[in-house]
Amino acid sequence: MQVRLPFMPEQASTFAGEVDALYLFLVVLTGSIALAIAILEVIYAIKYRRRSPDEVPAPIKSSLKLELTWTITPLLIVLFIFTWGASLYFKLYRAPEEALELYLTGKQWMWRVQHPNGQREINELHIPIGRRVKLTMATEDVIHSFYVPAFRIKMDVVPGRYTTTWFEATKPGRYRLFCAEYCGTSHSGMIGWVVAMEPNEYQTWLSGGSPTESLAARGERLFQAKACNSCHRSDGTGRGPALEGLFGSTVKLQTGAMVKADEAYLRESILNPSAKMVAGFPANMPTFQGLLSEEEVLQLVAYIKSLSPRPATNIQAAGGAASAASPAVPAKSKSSGE
Repeated sequence: MQVRLPFMPEQASTFAGEVDALYLFLVVLTGSIALAIAILEVIYAIKYRRRSPDEVPAPIKSSLKLELTWTITPLLIVLFIFTWGASLYFKLYRAPEEALELYLTGKQWMWRVQHPNGQREINELHIPIGRRVKLTMATEDVIHSFYVPAFRIKMDVVPGRYTTTWFEATKPGRYRLFCAEYCGTSHSGMIGWVVAMEPNEYQTWLSGGSPTESLAARGERLFQAKACNSCHRSDGTGRGPALEGLFGSTVKLQTGAMVKADEAYLRESILNPSAKMVAGFPANMPTFQGLLSEEEVLQLVAYIKSLSPRPATNIQAAGGAASAASPAVPAKSKSSGE
């Protein structure tokens, strides 16, 4: 649904028209009700005014029909608004399975983007039109908020966790990117551009930069540099479980709870491995909090994801651990209880 409003930003995503339609409906509804009440106030003030000092108004009789009308009608209107808003909310905040996955890090006062093929950007985000784009976002300091008015998307980027958002651009152009959460002295300067391009132009742009490692390749190199492969062996003989097939699977914890191995789970397992210990594995994984930057954590997550090209079904308890998602350390740094 495309409803172009003259005082609104340009509509450049599949969400824009729907968001504007809901907004326009709310403005028209509330404006109409306010106008109707104002007109009735004037009419009733004139019609039912006291015409003499000793005039006594007739007793008011209750009306069940009137009571039901002004109770049920607003209820139906509110339920309609709730249904419309909830359906749009779930569409906006539930990222699709099939999407171009990009990684974004907020930092005072800039946006840094990593593309799967290794391309990096600062305060710019190049995307193809007509393709769903999913952003996995983190911050290295305070709360930021990723906001693109032309796409009608806004998502807070919160310390200590991943947040995601997605969109699909509908036409080429350059669109403003803002931080919509006050984040410090130069908050107003934390702006950038989203560059929406035709698919063939986007591929040309991707291949036009200097040759770089893919995000997953960087993660693999970091995985080996931290000696993670000494514990997380693909044959399952290491002190940590194998990571192949972990991402997207369901993991059973020592508490008996089941969790999905998504990006947030992997991040937490790298930085706080004791938070969710998997059944069948001891608590021998040290934390990497403060030893890895958010970009390095994203690289490790991308590498682990690359080991599961398709969403996996449930795995055995030994197939993934909180520590499974974490890069291992050399044997000499492990606890003596191993």
